[in-house]
Amino acid sequence: MEARKLNLFDFVYKYGTVAVVAIVILLFSLTNPYFFTYGNLTDILRSISIVTFVAVGVTFSLIVGGFDLSVGSTVSLTTVVSASMMVWYEQGAAATLIVPIALAILVGLINALLVVKIRIPDLLATLAMLYIVNGVHMTYSKGYSIYANMPMEDGTTAPGKFQDWFLWLGQGEILSVPVPVVLTFLLVLVTHIYLTYTRQGRMLYMTGGNVEAARLSGIPVNRYRTLAYVLSALFAGLGGMLLAARIGTGQVSSGGSLLMDAVAAAFVGFSVFGAGKPNVFGTFVGAILIGVLLNGMTMLNLPYYAYDIVKGIVLALALAVTYYQLRRKRS
Repeated sequence: MEARKLNLFDFVYKYGTVAVVAIVILLFSLTNPYFFTYGNLTDILRSISIVTFVAVGVTFSLIVGGFDLSVGSTVSLTTVVSASMMVWYEQGAAATLIVPIALAILVGLINALLVVKIRIPDLLATLAMLYIVNGVHMTYSKGYSIYANMPMEDGTTAPGKFQDWFLWLGQGEILSVPVPVVLTFLLVLVTHIYLTYTRQGRMLYMTGGNVEAARLSGIPVNRYRTLAYVLSALFAGLGGMLLAARIGTGQVSSGGSLLMDAVAAAFVGFSVFGAGKPNVFGTFVGAILIGVLLNGMTMLNLPYYAYDIVKGIVLALALAVTYYQLRRKRS
């Protein structure tokens, strides 16, 4: 009987998250005939594309045993900077892409300096960066969202506008598939291959598994921890640019709500197929689960203030199963 219980738990641990996604989709489909349609499913995937970019960044920091709380403010920073390059300064593709990406990488390097070199605990260091980057982007934008024809301080209107190629990244389609969805699938595929089949990916996991053992094995752990924080900030920055392209404005503080969704997706991913560790595919499944729940509750006209309760319950259950399984393995 005990062995049967353990086998049942192992099955739930490995396939429970995927089964929950399928069950939730089935229930919402039976409740609302418009839920399981191509248009709505692509809307769900489009809505989770930005969260997935940010969550993949969080996953990299978790892989090396760290945690990056600054991803939300990094999203806000690159959102307003990419918008300002076009609307305020009438810059082309080069500046619109390079400047926000460079700023995101700079945030990652500063995080790495604080955590790896100065050895401030990651939660405290990235919390400090969250406030700093949030203050920088609010000071830069003077607290205003950036959009075409916005009024300027001198009484004129902004000279530029969002360019068509940039809006296509967030609003366009390739063979009836939204561009953000295509970019998200490419991101998940490339990062999964990188972490699973390359030497650098394995070294990142070894660094997070046991820093001291990795160091004694000759792995440059500080280099890989730095790489993880830089990639975390980079993917958050790319998510911010994708957000600006999707909504057509540089919305201030737009990344604040994305932080907890990204963290939830990354931690839910621990339990996907029994991984028991941060992984990109699991993170993507976690993002899908959250996206499906939010979309379904919206279609059922449930109050928006209840959404966080549902997300919190899902995260708590996923973590409870994961850490219970890890304790079983240790014992």
